[in-house]
Amino acid sequence: MKRVLEGSQGVSEMVTRCRPQVVSAYPITPQTHIVEFLSQKVANGELQAQFVNVESEFSAASVVLGASATGVRTYTATSSQGLLLMNEVVYNLAGLRLPVVMTVANRAISPPLSIWNDWQDSISVRDAGWLQLYAEDNQEAADMHLQAYRIGEDQRVALPVMVCMDGFILTHAFEPIDIPEQEQADAYLPPYDPLVKLDPAAPLTMGAFMEPDKYLEARYLFHQALAGAAPVVEEAARSFGDMFGRYSGGLLDLYRMDDAEVAMITMGTLSSTVKGVVDELRAQGQRAGAIRIRCYRPFPKSQLASALSRVAKVAVLEKALSVGVGSIVAGEVHSTLYGTPIQVNGYIVGLGGRDIPPATVRTLYEHTAQGRPADGLFVDLKAEHIGDENYQAWRALW
Repeated sequence: MKRVLEGSQGVSEMVTRCRPQVVSAYPITPQTHIVEFLSQKVANGELQAQFVNVESEFSAASVVLGASATGVRTYTATSSQGLLLMNEVVYNLAGLRLPVVMTVANRAISPPLSIWNDWQDSISVRDAGWLQLYAEDNQEAADMHLQAYRIGEDQRVALPVMVCMDGFILTHAFEPIDIPEQEQADAYLPPYDPLVKLDPAAPLTMGAFMEPDKYLEARYLFHQALAGAAPVVEEAARSFGDMFGRYSGGLLDLYRMDDAEVAMITMGTLSSTVKGVVDELRAQGQRAGAIRIRCYRPFPKSQLASALSRVAKVAVLEKALSVGVGSIVAGEVHSTLYGTPIQVNGYIVGLGGRDIPPATVRTLYEHTAQGRPADGLFVDLKAEHIGDENYQAWRALW
């Protein structure tokens, strides 16, 4: 049934349909509304689950780790500094192959303090071993949670899944969202059947000590498990489309790429702006196209290489920064296209929630189409801020 809901409420409604048995989270802007709605559902009996109040995000992650290890479906959510605080447990959840689902309401990392959106938080834990899905709108953010449980709990995967949605842009925006009936959700998502679980009747050890002669092989198998999840992501998306009539792509969302000469690659809500610019460019006779990376981990290397096989130039727009290096996603696109003549330009945009208007996107397209080089170019730097007296005083504190 379609209703006008806040993005956070839409996520909480879909998570409820997924029937988690343990929910634990610590409130942090802009994630707070998601778990607030879920706590209300537990309190009024609408969701039959244990909601565990904790004193920190580290504890929230630890609670769902312990619960998932006993074989029950679990859920948590966080943002920004909260994700960094639970970092140790984030790695443990993946290494123990526990299919927890976590919503990350993407928000900039401090300092300086910012509550607005970029992807620095989730991108910072890209190597932890979680699947990472990035939503373009609130309908997809809700839908991804149902898919996330199906993917993570698939015995071919058995890994945690992060559903990333742009903070405030989605979490606090109201849109029509179609939430399936419980019977429909149950038909799509089977009950959780763990490969292994902690059980006094059948004792086992999880995450045991491993000597150097075996550790490399263990990490290789771990890597293979995540890389091998790609077809399961595709299957889950196709099955969802068949059942609910909404298919937004599994690993990649291709837009007007059939004959594109210049492609723009991005993730999340920025994709909507990019698509609008592509339409304008097409109306003017330019062969522009767009690719949205829907699944960032596992990184869709072969699918991306195929989608870009006929283009000449690529612009990657990303809202994250590897300090001291520059682009992150663009670097992975570079690696994917190594040995080809395709030019890849990386542009860092929108950090700390800065607006990315269509005019900026168009400028970056033209910059790339003209063959001008860029490697981690910071877009919209304001010289008056960098030279400002107050800015220099703040910088001196470092």
